[in-house]
Amino acid sequence: MPLLQRRFLVLLALGFSAGVPLPLVAGQVLRQWFTESGLSLTDIGLTALIGLAYSLKFLWSPALDTVAPPFLSRLGQRRGWLLLIQPFLALAILATGFSDPSTGPLGTAALAALVAFLSASQDIVVDAHRIEILHEREQGYGLACYVWGYRLALLASGAGTLLLVGPLGWGGAYACAAALMLVGVAATIASREAPRPAVPPAPWGARLHASVVQPFADFMRRPLWLAILVFVALFKLGEALAGVMTTPFYRSLGFTREDVAAVGTVFGLFATLGGALAGGYVVARLGTARALIVTGLGQMLSNLMYVALAHAGQDYPMLWLQVGIENFTDGLADAAFVTYLSGLTSRAFTATQYALLSSLAAVPLRTLGASSGAMAEALGWPGFFLMTTAAALPAMAVMLFLLWRLPPAEPAAAAEPAA
Repeated sequence: MPLLQRRFLVLLALGFSAGVPLPLVAGQVLRQWFTESGLSLTDIGLTALIGLAYSLKFLWSPALDTVAPPFLSRLGQRRGWLLLIQPFLALAILATGFSDPSTGPLGTAALAALVAFLSASQDIVVDAHRIEILHEREQGYGLACYVWGYRLALLASGAGTLLLVGPLGWGGAYACAAALMLVGVAATIASREAPRPAVPPAPWGARLHASVVQPFADFMRRPLWLAILVFVALFKLGEALAGVMTTPFYRSLGFTREDVAAVGTVFGLFATLGGALAGGYVVARLGTARALIVTGLGQMLSNLMYVALAHAGQDYPMLWLQVGIENFTDGLADAAFVTYLSGLTSRAFTATQYALLSSLAAVPLRTLGASSGAMAEALGWPGFFLMTTAAALPAMAVMLFLLWRLPPAEPAAAAEPAA
């Protein structure tokens, strides 16, 4: 079977290595820790800024593409950088776990930001390595292996870390998460560097111009480009504001750390995957435009489940219902949104424009999401989640305008980009 070949097993493991750091420094685990340490909602909201490295990694990707890895250049450009980054990433995760946010939250946040930077750098190299070691016909298999490895890591370092806090404490749980990075180190050692064409390295400015300026300049020549960028930036705004506050919200209602791990992380992940699978079918049946409207409305209205849970209190059936509906509708909307973004890219700059658009879509989570804690403190939980529902209205209005003026082309196999 192709999936059992060494290259695909390596990509499964590298995907796992790429997914390990995210929950620990820019997701539920860190926010759970900050909540239990007694930090205010405003401070917890500011943790959204830690993940900015994931949205801005295109800025230093030219350096990792052209500068030889110090001390390890004999291993090749990709393997050398990975074996340089991964041990430091494990040490940074370990150091984060042995910090104390109750007495020094800024120190913990600074270490978490370092983890995010190293993690984003690892992502850059893994993506390049994945593309280079596979033939064109193998790219789909390779991406599938990477994604499944990444999803497994979200379970292991997300729910797994939360479940280990009880017996091991936060430091011990983070130490176990740091040890998971050994999977990526082993995969890098087992992989083989792909031959690269000998081309003279371009200056930094020229590479940045080619990778960022030219794709954006090409995009800005199309009609209504500014409205498109506004829509892309705002489409996930309501979800971004609500998502940052999910963990402290659950804890304020009396749900335990184990409840958050089992329901919010494990069940929530499978609900998202189910929604994404169903979303591909919806796009195929309705077309991109109508699917975007239907799933966008579902994503917006699902935030009202938080309001229902806030009134219900520590009600376990309502928690399962809220998590299931919220994550399933997110997966549905993501499938339609990814299909729409794929259709926006130019053939000359497909990969770069898609990467820049998807990064732009994540910026509200990392910036405006930082204000969610202050808003939750000011409005209370029901008022806050009503506000996050209303926050989706501007994006819906811009979306309807764009679909009216620039209806997306509907290919015969509309489901392919969503898949």
